[in-house]
Amino acid sequence: MTLSKSLYTRGIQCSKSLWLKKYSSEVLTPPDATALARFETGNIVGDLACALFPNGREVPYMEKNFAGMAELTREWMDEGLEYIYEATFIHEGIVVMVDVLRITPYGVEIYEVKSSSEVKDIYLHDVSIQRYVLESLGHTVTNCYVVHIDTSYVRGDDLDLSALFTIADVSEAVDALMDGVPAKLAEFEAHLSDRKNEPAIEIGKHCKNPYECDAMHYCWKVQRSIPDYSVFNIFNLGSKNQVELYDQGIVRIEEIPDSYKMTPIQQQKVENWKSQRTYIDRDAIREFLSTLAYPIYHLDFETFQQSVSQWSGISPYQQIPFQYSLHIEHANGELEHREFLAPSGADPRYALAQQLIHDIPDNTTVLAYNMVFEKGVIEKLAQNFPDLSEHLIRIIPNLRDLMVPFQKGYYSVPAMKGKHSIKYVLPALVSGMEQAYKQLEGVQNGGEAMNAYANLATMEPQEQERIRRALLEYCRLDTLAMVRVHQKLREVIHD
Repeated sequence: MTLSKSLYTRGIQCSKSLWLKKYSSEVLTPPDATALARFETGNIVGDLACALFPNGREVPYMEKNFAGMAELTREWMDEGLEYIYEATFIHEGIVVMVDVLRITPYGVEIYEVKSSSEVKDIYLHDVSIQRYVLESLGHTVTNCYVVHIDTSYVRGDDLDLSALFTIADVSEAVDALMDGVPAKLAEFEAHLSDRKNEPAIEIGKHCKNPYECDAMHYCWKVQRSIPDYSVFNIFNLGSKNQVELYDQGIVRIEEIPDSYKMTPIQQQKVENWKSQRTYIDRDAIREFLSTLAYPIYHLDFETFQQSVSQWSGISPYQQIPFQYSLHIEHANGELEHREFLAPSGADPRYALAQQLIHDIPDNTTVLAYNMVFEKGVIEKLAQNFPDLSEHLIRIIPNLRDLMVPFQKGYYSVPAMKGKHSIKYVLPALVSGMEQAYKQLEGVQNGGEAMNAYANLATMEPQEQERIRRALLEYCRLDTLAMVRVHQKLREVIHD
């Protein structure tokens, strides 16, 4: 059996996932752009964290030569070096690379660096396999730490690494796991010794905890034909209830017994699906629409995050707005469009906030989809820029949420599959809009927009211009979609 610490933690989540990774990786879903960006973030954070442990040396990665990396680690330890980055150890086929190894007169300390904002349980397992290997080789591990991002840190003019990172002592928590490591390794070895037959492990909440497994499509769709809308998708139905139904052989919505206890909204969505009937509460929709006054400003922000803030006044993983679209809908049906896209390579917030207060006058209805997001962005801008805060704060009481009629079940179409996000609502209500998104070039969703802007400054001028056009077109379509959904609501109360 050969394992790395990443394979070990994969096995902790699901030993079938480990088996598939080792022997049938072609069935796994490749990482998308968002996942690749997350990996890159981890690399950046890992490199920065090394500065907390100065004067160390990094073991260079040698593809297919882990023995060479381990030998170099031993040489540097014998030299008396205090810090080694990517210190490599091998024991009975298990290869671990310690992010930061500290050598002291009393033994060694393990520092595992994560770009997360907290210590997750899976990180403890990550550290436990490192400690197991080191102790099996005769090293005394005195302490174990997880180094992670502190999201309460607000960057000043200069980056303060000691404030950016938190070093959490996890020695006791890891100690509690150590007795279980040999049993886990034996379990993995038993599964991996059979190269032909994958482990017979059922689907369940572990498929998404602590990470969404890249074998989900294979296990759920290919092997079990779980439909897109199943008992696992019912609005606010807890995982315990989902598994309970699944264990009874109930997967499809139409298979749920009428006697099964659910909330009124859940019951309504299930009944609508079974009957393939559209449900419309016109009085409730009419009441919602009465809270909107023309002209209606349909607003959508695009934001991105930085694990390590580049500009002052920003915390790690803070939503940084770089773009917005405004479709202004007048009572006579006339539409105006306004937009903003910040230049790349500089803090976009102040220029965006300035333009926003110019484009949105006082005492006007501002309509967003899931407005808690837009509200949070505006509140943060007001907090960051006192000279603009008065106008920004006046926008907030006028915010209205287009999601409400769908979230509260006033309007439910079977094609929404019990969901109320605009991803499901839009194609169910407005024909042609889903295809319009698919025809966009370069940017077709929020994740792609975020990654595109984050990388804009590194592009050649011609490519920058192409991506900027794509960003503008995508964001414009988002608010146009809101206009069409709002118009659909107006139509149904008159049907």
